[in-house]
Amino acid sequence: MRIEGISVYQVDLPLHEGSYKWSGGKSVEVFDSTIVQIETDTGVVGFGEVCPLGPFYLPAYGSGARAGIGELAPHLLGEDPTQLVRLNRCMDHHLKGHPYVKSALDIACWDILGQVTGQPVCTLLGGRYGKDFVLYRAISQESPEAMAAKVEGYRAEGYRRFQLKVGGDPETDIARIRSVSEVLQQGDVLIADANTGWLMHEAARVVRAVKDVDVYIEQPCPSYEECLTIRRRTDHPFVLDEVIDGIEPLLKGYADGAMDVVNIKISKFGGLTRARQARDLCVSLGIAMTIEDSWGGDITTAAIAHLAHSTPTEMLFTATDFNSYVTVSTAEGAPQRTGGRLAASKEPGLGVAPKREILGEPVARWVAR
Repeated sequence: MRIEGISVYQVDLPLHEGSYKWSGGKSVEVFDSTIVQIETDTGVVGFGEVCPLGPFYLPAYGSGARAGIGELAPHLLGEDPTQLVRLNRCMDHHLKGHPYVKSALDIACWDILGQVTGQPVCTLLGGRYGKDFVLYRAISQESPEAMAAKVEGYRAEGYRRFQLKVGGDPETDIARIRSVSEVLQQGDVLIADANTGWLMHEAARVVRAVKDVDVYIEQPCPSYEECLTIRRRTDHPFVLDEVIDGIEPLLKGYADGAMDVVNIKISKFGGLTRARQARDLCVSLGIAMTIEDSWGGDITTAAIAHLAHSTPTEMLFTATDFNSYVTVSTAEGAPQRTGGRLAASKEPGLGVAPKREILGEPVARWVAR
């Protein structure tokens, strides 16, 4: 089997809530998503998606993903899409770094591998654990009262884990955490996610002020060293996210006792191949995980679902369902939230069929000659 064609589509994904706000005054109203289609000489077609959280969150942006795919696509024509490790080495050889560029291509090849073998991607990634898995809901940054009201509304929809966007003024963030904690019920889980937004003295104030609150502290400061300093000043369970972008920081974090939970964002690792490697390492080391991505729609949600569902239940802290946040559906067959939980498709591959009327015409295409 070989790759005969690669097409790239651009889709705008508006938000149900109108905007998504997090630390540093950052906000997005419409997400710029890139969907990749890989065609083979046997007629099997696979799909992947990458959707950065705007150009100011991580070193990634929508048009950059498409430009990078343009660098890689000619080198992938003629390659076997089912040889995932070899394919990733090929991408690394022709484009140094830029893992988010490689992610959608890698996911599309997993979709192909699943279809060729007649198995869901989660089976290929390690097997299916349980009938479904738990989700979190991100609570966009607003006033303390508004965020508490949002938590109550999303609990009524079935969510029990809430990722509160903080990382602003410490006094306001303390009020946000306390306001939300007051409306929590038994079994709810609260995560205060600063998204690198605090300086160390600000983070120190917050963790001291909420010492009596049952809350996870996530990525308080920009650097690993700053986060480790705060970790050593609090007994709150600690989550690392933005600084976890490969095997090396995972091993260092484990050796330093820097975290209790890590976030595995698929596109930050370059796709499912390397995200699975990180996931399996975390399982071996006993580090719990949130399985997610920067953002996305139906195809990204499907990829998250397969990686999450193939993660041992006790090691999966939570996951996310981005397709419930946006107003545009890009594919049939994508997993849909039920009572704050999600399940991967049991169909071969990712189990999704993109909606051609939504994708429109490709913005770029490469064909083997």
